[in-house]
Formats: sequence, C-alpha cells, structure tokens
Amino acid sequence: MTQFDVIIVGAGHGGAQAAIALRQNGFAGSVLMIGREAEPPYERPPLSKEYLAKEKTFDRIYIRPPAFWADKGIEMRLSTEVVAVDAEARTVDLSDGDTLSFGDLIWATGGDPRPLTCPGAELSGIHAVRTREDVDAIMAALDGVSHVAVVGGGYIGLEAAAVLTKLGKPVTLLEALPRVLARVAGEDLSAFYAAEHRARGVDLRTGVGVVALHGEAGHVTGVELANGEVVAADMVIVGIGIIPAIEPLVAAGASVSNGVDVDAQCRTSLSHVYAIGDCAAHANGFADGAVIRLESVQNANDQANIAAKTICGEAVSYAATPWFWSNQYDLKLQTVGLSSGHDQAITRGDPASRSFSVVYLKGGAVVALDCVSMVKDYVQGRKLVEARAVIDPAKLADASVPLKELLG
Repeated sequence: MTQFDVIIVGAGHGGAQAAIALRQNGFAGSVLMIGREAEPPYERPPLSKEYLAKEKTFDRIYIRPPAFWADKGIEMRLSTEVVAVDAEARTVDLSDGDTLSFGDLIWATGGDPRPLTCPGAELSGIHAVRTREDVDAIMAALDGVSHVAVVGGGYIGLEAAAVLTKLGKPVTLLEALPRVLARVAGEDLSAFYAAEHRARGVDLRTGVGVVALHGEAGHVTGVELANGEVVAADMVIVGIGIIPAIEPLVAAGASVSNGVDVDAQCRTSLSHVYAIGDCAAHANGFADGAVIRLESVQNANDQANIAAKTICGEAVSYAATPWFWSNQYDLKLQTVGLSSGHDQAITRGDPASRSFSVVYLKGGAVVALDCVSMVKDYVQGRKLVEARAVIDPAKLADASVPLKELLG
C-alpha cells in the first residue's frame, strides 16, 4: 500500500492552495492531490464568465501551469475519486480500486450542483455550471439553441444569463424566491440587478416555481411553471446551489451539519482529517458565531492556508474576512462581510449612475458592503466591517465623504 504524508482530496481552489501552502510553509513530506476531473487545478469563477463568453481559453485559467505541480514535488491522481475513508487506519479507497494510506488528510471536494428533481429532470439539454465539462457541453450546443431558460437567480444564474445574452441568445430567468440574490443581498441590490438584466432583454421572473420539464425525443423543449405556463426552452441551465460532496466522511463517522463540521484549525471530528472550502461548516465570527458554509474562492484559499499551517505545526486559527465578487455585463460587484441578518441597509450613491454601494448594519454596526463598480468603497469599507464600526447612517449615506474618513 502506497503511503503519503498528506493526501488532499479535491483538485479545486482549496485543494490546490493547500498543496501550495504546504510547500510554502516548508513541508518536505510527500503530498498527493486526488481529483475526479481529468484536468489539473483550474479557476472556477471564469467558467460562468470569461470562459463561457469565450474571452479566455482554458489554458489561461489554470491555477498554476501544469508543470508547476511536479516541480514542487506534488503528485496527482486525476480522473479518480475517494469512495471510502478509514480514519482509524488512515486509509482511503479510490474509485479505481486502489487503497492509499495517509499521515494527514485534507478534504477539499467542494460540492455537486443541486439538480432539479421534478418530472423531466432526466432530459438532455439540461446543464449545470460547475466544471469545465459542464461549460464545454453548453458551448458545444449553443449554436443550435433558440431559447435558454436559466433556473435560479443567484450569482451563477445571473452570470450565465448575462453571458448568454451577450452571445445573442434569448434568455428567460426563473427564480422561485420573490427577488434575485435574495439569500446574499438586500432589496436595493436585487432590484438593481433585476433591472439591469431586463434592460438587456432577459425575461426575468421572480416568485415562480418550476414543476416539470417538457421534452421531445428525449430533449428538453420547455419549462412548466406552477401557474401552468410552459416557457419554451431547448437549453436549461440550473443554478440552484450545491450539495456538499462529503459522503465518504459521513460514512466514516465525521460530525456533520450543513457540511462537515470543522474547528478553527479546519480539523474535522476524525483524527488527522481536515476539511476546507465549500464543504466545511465552521463557526464564523462575521456571522456572530453561527456555523455556516462559505461558498467562495476566498474561503477555500483561507481555510487551505490554515490547514496547511496547522499540519506544519504553526498555531493559527481561521478568522478571515469574507469577500466575494461577481461580474455581470460591464458591472463589477464586490462584497465584503456577511449581510445576512442585517436590520438596516443604506445606499451610497445613485443606482441610476450604475456606480454605488449598499452598506448593511446590524444593531448599528457595519457588517457588510455590496459595492457596484465602487472599488474605493470596497477597499475602504473592509476596515469598517472588520471593526464593526458604529457610524451615523447619514454620514454613511453621503457618497461625497470617503469611507476611510469615517473610521477612527
């Protein structure tokens, strides 16, 4: 049985950064990264943006050049996945039949796209946006597509709708909740982005439930809504969240909630087993200590660094400031902090100018900002979030006053 000092399960952002951080922190032992895709680690955010829009070729979104990994002594097993973990024996079983042993295990598998479960969900022409294979399949089919339905009004759905609209495809976007971005942003930002998409021809509908998919000859032809209407579509893109890919850890007895539970060092309840990124449920200080999962590149990288440093013997704890971004059309949205649970939202600037910010307060303290094409607010507002600064709302609303002048 082959043994590795560290086995990293998952070759996305978290897994790649964990391997990089181990070497950066002087780890000289053997490292193996296991990935179920055929490709070495690549960036995921461009999949729904520049790659789908054909503005970047795939070779430009590798996290590191393919030769980097061997140069750093990081081995890879691609096109395979871990199907079982024995934490006591410190072994993993692979889908190709092999069994490997480890000193420490870092679980960085992220999640799988949440599928539609309604009648017709098995038809062809239904796509997710999670992997290169997903997006290649969309691009390969686009020339023959006359109308696209996007199910889900979160970041992925909106970004896909924006790109497909730019590519000249008629798009209907369907969101079950009363507004887009409802889980991650306030009403003002939701209204702004809904208006932007509609102004570009997207048939954006909120408060609509999907009850079935219709098809002919095994291929999707329409989306049936709860009100009985059928929206014509020969391509359906589903962006309704992910399901953490944690089944082998669950079977091994790991403590789980909404993901694999980890402590401040990213350790699971299983000895010598860490979990990072989209699949890791952790107590987050920016969420008032609530146990949450953060689905972002930033979080995957930050937790990867914590796990690597802990394995290298450094005493560190996860306390990173959450931040996110989204590109839609010519707009750049940058978010810092977590706005969930806010009790006041203050708009800085005029949304009609397409450059403004929304400052979120909870109990009078600044907890998050959404900045639309307002880089200075994003940079300066980060300090307000980290300080949970209590500032006069009238001053926050005055866009002529730099945020940095309000702190201290």
